[in-house]
Amino acid sequence: MDKVAKALASSLQNLDLNPPSNVKPKSSITIAHPQFPGLLPKKTKPPSLVSLCVGVIGRHLEDIIVDLSEIAVNLPADIKIAVAAIARRRKLLNDDVLIALADTSWEILDVSGSDVSDFGLTKAAEVCRFIKALDISRCTKITANGISELVKHCRLLETLRCGGCPRSDNTARRCLGIFKPRFDYVEEESWEELDTKEIASGAQSLRWLVWSNIDKNSLEDFSTECPRVVVNPKSSPFGFMGTEVPQEALQNIILDDEVVKDIDPRTWTMHGIAPKPISPSSSSTELSVAEKFRLAFVERDNRLAPKRAKNARQHQRRAVRELMLMSTRAKAMVLAFQVSKSLHGRSS
Repeated sequence: MDKVAKALASSLQNLDLNPPSNVKPKSSITIAHPQFPGLLPKKTKPPSLVSLCVGVIGRHLEDIIVDLSEIAVNLPADIKIAVAAIARRRKLLNDDVLIALADTSWEILDVSGSDVSDFGLTKAAEVCRFIKALDISRCTKITANGISELVKHCRLLETLRCGGCPRSDNTARRCLGIFKPRFDYVEEESWEELDTKEIASGAQSLRWLVWSNIDKNSLEDFSTECPRVVVNPKSSPFGFMGTEVPQEALQNIILDDEVVKDIDPRTWTMHGIAPKPISPSSSSTELSVAEKFRLAFVERDNRLAPKRAKNARQHQRRAVRELMLMSTRAKAMVLAFQVSKSLHGRSS
């Protein structure tokens, strides 16, 4: 027994719990947060079925873009804004696409780097009156006239992202008078007859302006004429003058990234690769996605036609029974008809 105890004690003494110096421990892969490097990333989960379907629509967006106004009628608001974000990334966002997808419940809108013009922005502003954050940076077709219409319709606008190219920078400089709240001249005899909409105009709710390459003179003009508008705010745990800087007002974010976070990025990145050549025989017989949708609807309609006819007959018989129960005269007429029909059958 003593020999066993001595052997066990010697083996424990020789046991080295420290790993060899030439063996490196396994390092875990950590992806730093873009704004707060100390935070751990969230665990990724598999995409939902809705995200996969939106990804399919995004990959074939050019095939259905002609009929998008009809297709988008039945789409929910979150699907519409996701399709708009994919269209922007695929350089397909223009006036027609924006007008077709615009929804009244949108609170953010990102048209940066797109072909949207004053016309499309105005039409979208007429629909999306609850927009709080908008990105029009690098939009060469948007002028001060479009911004004026935007401010007129979207009175809850708090964050505006602009600039990014010489033409967009020039548009932002010309919009100082539009952003500045002002009192209008009214001709009323008493204060009771005045309406607040008639007294004030301009971007009354605008609070944050993101203009990365703003020049010194424009920055001084904004600081003097619009002191309540903060230009290029920076993230801080204490906020800015007691007000927390919203996520949409930070410079290093993309406004519509949140709406496509669950969608495979290959939906818009793989379109830069040259497509494989298609033989003439296969291209002539290939149906577009819109035509496939139409044929599927027709097939479903034909499949449900017998069921609709059966339901119509049941509804008719039910109506006849209810009429017989409610009206004695109608019951007598139905019975007389049945009797006459049976007598006619016997005589023949």
